[in-house]
Amino acid sequence: MSTVSAGKVCGVASKPWALRLASRFAERSLSRAYSIEDLRRLAQKRLPRAVFDFFDGGSEDEATLRDNRAAFGRVRLAPKVLVDVSAVDTRTTILGTPSDLPIAIAPTGAVGFGWPGGDVAIARAAAAFGIPYALSTTGTTSIERIAREAPGRLWFQAYILRKRDFTAGLIERARAAGYEALIITVDLPVGGKRERDFRNDFAVPFRFTPRNVLDFASRPGWALSMIHGGMPAMENLADFTPETTDAAAIASSVGRNYDPSFDWDSLRAIRDAWPRKLVVKGIVRADDAERAAGIGCDALVVSNHGGRQLDGGVATLDALPPIVAAVGSRMEVLLDGGVRRGADVVKAVSMGAKAVLIGRATLYGVCAAGEPGAHRALEILSDELKRTIQLCGARNIRDVSPDLLVAPRL
Repeated sequence: MSTVSAGKVCGVASKPWALRLASRFAERSLSRAYSIEDLRRLAQKRLPRAVFDFFDGGSEDEATLRDNRAAFGRVRLAPKVLVDVSAVDTRTTILGTPSDLPIAIAPTGAVGFGWPGGDVAIARAAAAFGIPYALSTTGTTSIERIAREAPGRLWFQAYILRKRDFTAGLIERARAAGYEALIITVDLPVGGKRERDFRNDFAVPFRFTPRNVLDFASRPGWALSMIHGGMPAMENLADFTPETTDAAAIASSVGRNYDPSFDWDSLRAIRDAWPRKLVVKGIVRADDAERAAGIGCDALVVSNHGGRQLDGGVATLDALPPIVAAVGSRMEVLLDGGVRRGADVVKAVSMGAKAVLIGRATLYGVCAAGEPGAHRALEILSDELKRTIQLCGARNIRDVSPDLLVAPRL
């Protein structure tokens, strides 16, 4: 699992010194990052508050954001003992293809604001660990560049925009580039109300205010990396707003152009047209899960968008069991939201998830130290997963089953 230098990852060989300097200091801290929370603190230390809060925050009172994490704390494990766990196998299959861990990278937008070339860095770390990587529509690296520079198991996540032909073009680009799966996000008819952004004067299109100018100036390392890496562009959306490729302006335009009319018939049309694996992301109800299975979707992601959309919605781990019961073996059930520990992965799999998707975990890592930070996030989760499996008396992922869970009190 080799690590690629930050200069090569970010594609800034002509002027790499700022990122090289940032990487040198950041990597010194990685050796003492023992948890995802440690990486979160390193990212918080490096990023301006407005940028960190954009990645870290949720909508309104952030109740759902907190409950996603708290739900894992409400579940307890009942380990078996005196089992030979000298050899543990964390391999599984996701969408019918082998994966070294029951983990995939969730689609995350605007990563380049945290670290130039951050999308490629996370994708390369995923490939090194033998797990799938999902590129967001609002990623800051193009569909084609990811396929070229970070070959591995690639999925593309599509937001449905009012310009349906533009969305169809993105999907066709993913097909032509060899992406094995398409993710359709269905929980975003409109954008959520993210109040941290308001308080930080963080808006799109971006506007300079005394508050955020001082905020950015307080993080000179980040500012230099933006200057020398270049302001990020949402490369997949370059033609969406022809007069600009500036990420902030495009994000504003895209945010006003989610298609609230997208419905089950529209999803069925995508299912009929897409020739490979189709994943639906953003389902938290058993009846919706049954309907997705009925139109031939291959998998779903139990997701509430990481608490960034509807506040007060159900935690994803709480929503998982009835969905698993509803769809049975007709489709794979994945889960995202709040996964920060290897034990969280074990709990989700014990409750019927085929695998989990992680977004903020590798995002914190890449924002802290580029590709080495993303690599460190996966290293931490991989080690914790293996350790938890051993401590539970399981030898492989097949042994991670409901009998490892404490029965709920009636």
